[in-house]
Amino acid sequence: MKTFAAAALIAVSTLTMAVGKPEVSNPKKVVVNLSTADLAIDHYVAVMTSGQSAGVEQLFTADFSQKVQASEDKTNSRSEIVSFLKKQKGQQLNCKTSTTIVQESVDYMIAKVILQFENFTKTDLVTLVNNGGNWKVSQSINSYK
Repeated sequence: MKTFAAAALIAVSTLTMAVGKPEVSNPKKVVVNLSTADLAIDHYVAVMTSGQSAGVEQLFTADFSQKVQASEDKTNSRSEIVSFLKKQKGQQLNCKTSTTIVQESVDYMIAKVILQFENFTKTDLVTLVNNGGNWKVSQSINSYK
């Protein structure tokens, strides 16, 4: 099972990661409160680790990109990530998470999200922007140890 969780995480990073939120039967109609950077980063962590698909489309900016630094670097588009995350419904990853705010201003925030698994650690630098009163993730950069 741990190998499956690790493989799922790596699959997320190569196509792409707190608090679990209740799953909603029709995530397209859900509006998630992203009025603060803290709410947005908490929702991002829930989406990446708990298979939370509610509000996933409103979480990312239109020009979102994910860069994966691995043996072969890869960049994933917003549509690739949203599509992948919608398919993950309720699949939780077995990891410990920690979030540190690296830099914050009125209109942007950079957070470092660490996902610690039994055999490896994933670090995700996440950039969020205030987009008309709603905070959205504009970029994530993933690395592994």
